[in-house]
Amino acid sequence: MKRHDRDVAGSDQPSVWRMCSHLGRVAVAFVASAAAARGLLAAAQGLPKPVQEELTRTNHRAETVTLASGSAFALAATAAAVLASPHRRVATAAAIAGLGAGAAGLYDDIVGNRPEQKRYKGFKGHIRALREGRISAGMVKLVSIGGVGLLAGIVLKRKPFDALLMAGVVSGTANLMNLLDLRPGRAIKAGLALGGTSLAGPGAAVAAGAVGAAAALLPEDLGEQTMLGDAGANAMGALLGVAAAANTDRLGMLIALAGLVGLNAASEKVSFTRVIESTPVLHAIDQWGRRPA
Repeated sequence: MKRHDRDVAGSDQPSVWRMCSHLGRVAVAFVASAAAARGLLAAAQGLPKPVQEELTRTNHRAETVTLASGSAFALAATAAAVLASPHRRVATAAAIAGLGAGAAGLYDDIVGNRPEQKRYKGFKGHIRALREGRISAGMVKLVSIGGVGLLAGIVLKRKPFDALLMAGVVSGTANLMNLLDLRPGRAIKAGLALGGTSLAGPGAAVAAGAVGAAAALLPEDLGEQTMLGDAGANAMGALLGVAAAANTDRLGMLIALAGLVGLNAASEKVSFTRVIESTPVLHAIDQWGRRPA
């Protein structure tokens, strides 16, 4: 059987060699992604001033930060995932999800920050915009990421229903990571934890790419110099969604999707920040590495 014709989960290599090869690919994806993310973040300092101004935001302390790390993450993590993955369909799905979600997030970062768009936040805000005859930047992003997730699902999963489930997992994870990007390091910590659960199986290289870039960008995020923004948070969630979908079957995707729907729906009613601050364990994790209040 030719290599490119193998099923995602199939292999005829001896188990020891297969394990060594797997660990090597995970390590390569992690290191390459981390190095690329650091390099791209440094290179962002040379961007034209108008571009840097578009990527400047005010954080929860009313201090200025840059969203440049978001694009650095999307490019570095996706490239490493694609190059390190031995499975062509997984690599293709990762490329579609990582770059597509990153581009959609960057669009919302820039267009959604315009004065006329700021009143349309959250899902209810996007619906209100439609009722007023407008299309919010956030709605464009949501639809785009949903389409990206479906296309990735069609590439990776052979059955239509499974492709739909994967689209839900990819877009749901992308949105969840974005909802967590409200305090320094919070989304990255969640991404590291979630990515760690996918470092085995066909999606391991994709997860390692996301984890490597996230770890490399964590110091500046905790130091309140950068934020992932929609571009980085959506790309991270989309890549982790691909990794999870590649590693599980239909039942696993159904369970993951149910949890994601519940969390995303809860965010419309409950403040994640309040829940985290009122839960001692979550609060301690959230505060780790951050500047004092």
